[in-house]
Amino acid sequence: MDHRAEADDAADAGEPAVDPRGELGAFLRSRRARVKPADVGLPSGGRHRRVPGLRREELAQLAGVSVAYLTRLEQGRGNDVSFEVLDAIARALRLTDAEHAHLTHLVKCRRRHGDAPPQRDRVRPALRDMLASLETVPAYVTGRRTDILAWNPMAAAVFGDWGRLPLCERNWARLVFLRPGHRRLFVDWEAVAADVVGALRLYAGCRPDDPRLAALVGDLSARSAEFCGLWARHDVRKSSHGVRRLRHPLAGDLALSFESFRLPDDDEQVLTVYHAPAGSAAVESLRLLADRAADAAATG
Repeated sequence: MDHRAEADDAADAGEPAVDPRGELGAFLRSRRARVKPADVGLPSGGRHRRVPGLRREELAQLAGVSVAYLTRLEQGRGNDVSFEVLDAIARALRLTDAEHAHLTHLVKCRRRHGDAPPQRDRVRPALRDMLASLETVPAYVTGRRTDILAWNPMAAAVFGDWGRLPLCERNWARLVFLRPGHRRLFVDWEAVAADVVGALRLYAGCRPDDPRLAALVGDLSARSAEFCGLWARHDVRKSSHGVRRLRHPLAGDLALSFESFRLPDDDEQVLTVYHAPAGSAAVESLRLLADRAADAAATG
């Protein structure tokens, strides 16, 4: 039996991708370790300090809660914690918006035994039509677990023909960590990998019981040490815009800006559109790739 089958069996058996109780403590400890006492106006303690970041009692002091209360929270027993307390902890730890949302999900999450797992995403026909109408820029829709749900011909010209892949392989995490071609494509592969894992962590905080997520995390953990290392960092990210540098086998080096938008009728689906900044060399490269994509579509 291969790794993917083993992971699927674990998911079918009900193994969660994230245990909200244990994940909460691990996440808070990882964020405490990141903040130096001097960063928040506390004495460093010099050579006698045994922890790299904030002690539990220091975080409790900064957040205005008791040490006992924070201890219960880190042990996953903070069922009655208020949003005000979470806000205070988030400020003390200097959490990003994505990390703050992740913390809230972990605290407020309740395992819903008996609930049907999330079904495969469906992309509205009108949205598919809109993708096809974007003839000169790469665009695609992703859903839960970084699954790639729909794309236009320009996305295939830039990132590869995902239509040739089995359905289960059309997933950004699998592409980035398990396919050498995509690893070579991204000049900033480490940043892309961190973004992908951060997005998975954020999703896991919302849906810890998703069996497909458990299968994905199990498979990637078994096959990629780099994924394991990033997953263990407990970082969460929400990349809504930025620049990707690519080394395309036909077009050469490309620097493309991207913007990502959560869909108003399904906030677990994200539309991402890339474009070349005006006046950049990538403008002509995208035009050439668009011509190739149009020729390929015309010849069937």
